[in-house]
Formats: sequence, C-alpha cells, structure tokens
Amino acid sequence: MPKTIQEINEKIKKGQVVVVTAEEIIDIVDKKGVSKAAAEVDVVTTGTFGPMCSSGAYFNIGHSKPRIKIGGGTCTLNDVPAYTGFAAVDIYLGATALPESDPLNKVYPGEFKYGGGHVIQDLVAGKDISLKATAYGTDCYPRKQLETLINIKDLNEATLFNIRNAYQNYNVAVNLSDKMIYTYMGVLKPKLGNANYCSAGQLSPLLNDPYYKTIGIGTKIFLGGGVGYVAWWGTQHNPSVKRNDKGLPQVPAGTLAVIGDLKHMKSEWLVGTSMLGYGVTLTVGIGVPIPILNEEICKFTAVRDEDISAPIVDYSENYPNCKPSELGDVNYKQLRSGSIKVKNKDVPTGGLSSYSKARDIAGELKNWIEKGKFLLTEKVAPLPSAESGYAFKPLKERS
Repeated sequence: MPKTIQEINEKIKKGQVVVVTAEEIIDIVDKKGVSKAAAEVDVVTTGTFGPMCSSGAYFNIGHSKPRIKIGGGTCTLNDVPAYTGFAAVDIYLGATALPESDPLNKVYPGEFKYGGGHVIQDLVAGKDISLKATAYGTDCYPRKQLETLINIKDLNEATLFNIRNAYQNYNVAVNLSDKMIYTYMGVLKPKLGNANYCSAGQLSPLLNDPYYKTIGIGTKIFLGGGVGYVAWWGTQHNPSVKRNDKGLPQVPAGTLAVIGDLKHMKSEWLVGTSMLGYGVTLTVGIGVPIPILNEEICKFTAVRDEDISAPIVDYSENYPNCKPSELGDVNYKQLRSGSIKVKNKDVPTGGLSSYSKARDIAGELKNWIEKGKFLLTEKVAPLPSAESGYAFKPLKERS
C-alpha cells in the first residue's frame, strides 16, 4: 500500500520510523523482495562527499560606522576576492576564487594553496577572517575603505548556496598522452597510468532516485553537516541522456542547486581543496533522504555499484576538445576494486569522492531521522525530466 510523506513524518514523531541506508536496503531487498521491503522500510538515506566546484556562500556583513557601499567596489576575504555587485554590504564568495597574488599556473603546475573553498571552511570552523573593502563613496555611504576581522558568529547572514552539486554519475578520467596532465579530476599520469572517478555510486543521492520521483525543489537534505534544501535544479542539469534498462544514466546527468544556513554547518563536511595544476574547490558533504512511497521507489534505491556504468574519457584530447569518448564504459564495482582494463591495459583507479565519508553521511542522516530531529518535506516542484524535453545545450559561438 502506498505511503505519504505526511504518514512517514508521523512515524518519525512517534519514534516508529524504519530508516536504512542506501547500502542496507540492497540486502533487505535481496532477502525479502521489493514488496516486503517497500512495506517495511519508510526512508532510505543516501550520501556523497566530493569536490563540487560550483559552490559558494553569500554574506551580509552588517553596516560599519560610517557606512560603506561595497557594491561597485572591491572586497577580499583573507585576500580572496568576493563578488560585490549585489548591494552595500551583501557579498558572494565562490569556492574557486583565488587571491590576486596567486601565481596560478605561471609556475607549472600551480599549487593553488588557498582560495574561496578554504575561506568557507575557515569561516565555518569559527576562525576570524580578514575583510578588506574599497568603495567610491556616496552621500549616504561616505566611507571609502574598510579593514576589519569578521567571524561567522557575528554575521547577520551566512548562507551556503551551491548552484551545481551532487552530479548524477560522472566521467572516469584517463590520460592517453605522453605527458602528465593536471585536471579537475586530479593528476592523470601519461599512457593510461591511472584512472580517476568521482561518485559515491550506490550511495549517491540522484542514482538512488534516477527519475527524480522524490527529489525536487524544496527537498530537505543534509548539507555540509547541517540542514539544507534543494533550491532548484543545478546548472548543466541534463536528464535527457542515455540510460540503461534500470533507468540509470550512463553519462553525467542531473544536478542539484542547494542552499542552507552556513552557521549550522561543520568544517568537517565543507573542506577547502587544492587541485594541483588546476585550481581550488570545495569538497561538500550532501545526504538526501528518499521516502519509500511505493515499490517502484524502493526498487530504485536497491541500486548496486555493478548496475551503474560510467564512460571512460581521455582528458588529454577528447575532453578538452569536446570529442566523443571511444574508450568504453566501466561500472562502479570495477572502479572500487582498484583496477580497470582500458585498451587491454590494467589501469589503477582512484576515487576523488570518498565512499567512506558518503557512508558516514548516510548514517548520520539516518540517525537524525530515527531520533526525530529531521522531518521530510514534500517537494514543491519537480526537477526537469527527459519527458519535459529539458536538456543541457553546449555554447553556440558567434562572431
């Protein structure tokens, strides 16, 4: 018999809810079948913890005496530039922002020791952050310079707002060239020296809900160690891709835009990350609860690593030049085994996404729900689907 989110929330309040992780549901479905599992289990928790570049945070720093209009001027946080084009004291810091003093890749490969992602982690950790701002001055905002220390506990608003997170599947990156290359998928050794991937596979949120039956705008989630919400679909959201017979996308597909109160997050789950030769990013922890409303949803959550395939892509030639991959596919069980075969060569694998941390997130979210600290929400609108005709389009260059 189908359930509702309202019914599940009542069970959470009464301490009667049955919650399992995306790993645990696999064995339950194996032993009891989909029908019994769907009847017994109320919620399946998922998790992912990996670098997510399209992340950032916005702040209102409060008004100084005299007032300053930073909008239209400049602002740095620990010497990392923030975007000021909102208003007088509203700023946005991107995870990939870098100090002007960073040598970038002038000394190749660049180390990229500190950037926006690190500032966000330091802020969440409760450290004082150096703020420097300049302005052109107006009659109502006369101040032209500001140097001070800010701390998250003193900010009016500090909000994590990530416009593309939790990618639904992703490429496996390799290097066919004769030289080492440095990418957002990590360092890739020449001549198929290694293969890097970035997904929690069977634990990953959107791979447990491939058609976005339960995950949508307004879904309440674990975000950075605190509570957040799905605010919109993420940039580059692409549901109209090829899928296997289980409905799982075989290439990068859906994404989420997420938002939450940075003041209640933890630096353990928001980690500034340096990518040698590429730049900086933020490693983000996300967990999404999947309400088991019917047998179909339960069946989707029993996905296994061996069910999920990802394309092997050459990042020395094909990826940078937008050429199709011709190296085949591999499943996540093979990737997690430590070695895959590419062009008849055994290639060691490495995950940029931490499976053990994803497991911890799913477990923590399970604990919150069981203790009545976390209720589920109804999505207020669905994510765009293939049926709606929504698809990511490449740039059309014009002269």
